[in-house]
Amino acid sequence: MNQGGTVQHGRRDAITSASQAMAAYPDAADKSSLRRNNLGVVLRHLREHGAQSRTRIASEVGLPKATVSVLVTELIQRGLAREGELDRAGAVGRPRRMVELDGPSICGMGAEIGVDHVRVVALNLRGDVVLDDRLALDLPTLSPEGAIAQVGGLVRAGLRALAERGVRTVGVTLATQGTVDTTTGTVGVATNLGWHDVHVARELRTHLDGDAPPVLVENDAECGALAEYLAAPTPDIRELVYVTGGIGVGGASISDGKLLRGSEFGHMRLDRRDRPCACGRTGCWEVAVGLQAFLDAAADSGDRVHDRSVDLTERLDELLARADRGDARTLAALDEIADSLALGLGVLADVLNPPRIVLGGYFAYFGGYLLDEVQRSLDARKISPTSERILVTASTLGLSNAARGGAQLTLERIFHNPTAVPPRTEGAGLAVTGN
Repeated sequence: MNQGGTVQHGRRDAITSASQAMAAYPDAADKSSLRRNNLGVVLRHLREHGAQSRTRIASEVGLPKATVSVLVTELIQRGLAREGELDRAGAVGRPRRMVELDGPSICGMGAEIGVDHVRVVALNLRGDVVLDDRLALDLPTLSPEGAIAQVGGLVRAGLRALAERGVRTVGVTLATQGTVDTTTGTVGVATNLGWHDVHVARELRTHLDGDAPPVLVENDAECGALAEYLAAPTPDIRELVYVTGGIGVGGASISDGKLLRGSEFGHMRLDRRDRPCACGRTGCWEVAVGLQAFLDAAADSGDRVHDRSVDLTERLDELLARADRGDARTLAALDEIADSLALGLGVLADVLNPPRIVLGGYFAYFGGYLLDEVQRSLDARKISPTSERILVTASTLGLSNAARGGAQLTLERIFHNPTAVPPRTEGAGLAVTGN
């Protein structure tokens, strides 16, 4: 996906273990399972490689051309693919008609819940953003049930708005902080939200209509890492570390195209002043580089930038404007964050040795003030001049990457089982079955 929201091809095939929604369907000997699997192969190939002729698809996926023609016809009937332009480049004889992804009436929804906001993003099958809505909230002042009710209201409104436009949502993935049991949809511990053993999926369903799609729950940093991996500028990137800055500091890594779980980057003991953390320990990295640390250093407590009822984007815009004007206090705060950020990223670089580190959240917002210092620090840590350089970049997805990653997860059901979308009848919209 590029900055405008279009899927970048060649990125997704190796991350099917990221969620239940991404679980591969088992092989079976019966013909219906074989057809379903082959439909998924062709549909994913179109996503990964873009528009292609039937002949080229057959050659690249290793299926007979006649079989591919039948599969493409069925995908078109289901509204998942369409015929595009003629391929005239280098063609001998009659030009071939290209086939490409369709599915404008199908979307996946991701909902992100953070300390100071909730956000809902929906993507269609081609990866285009079809809905993006957010709400500023001071969630720690709410009970878990009250916070999830706010999320439910935003999700419910989004589902209805999409339905009114003839768009069917195949699933909702809630991206939340903390330790997540994806099989039960439960958050074990989310220290910055004050949550313990919260049955998020079950609670969220109570605030949705009876015909609402399935609900999954995932860790927000892992969803963000997935979104960044898919948005990587070149398709050959197979390794990266993603670190996002909010009130908490989350992170996840992707190795050989696979999303790794269980990363608690924000709670590495790296705070030089050994200050107490919301997790109950002292000296955690997020105490030094989290958003609250930056806000406290940049402005007095009564300043508007501390008001969580104000949209986070507005508050960050104000601080960025102050930095651009040369405000000494804001610049000093950014220098302090850059120093502590470089310290932690240096540890991650030593342990994980990724070719790329992507900064998200408010770190990306202030990338112009943080990236150069962090990059210099990592370059200086190279053991030898011939060591490969670790590139530090800022997210291009703004503050929506976790929600985007959640939306992308929900779509995997269709990419692995296209028969979940029944063939269209004349004049009828798309439905999604439980197949």
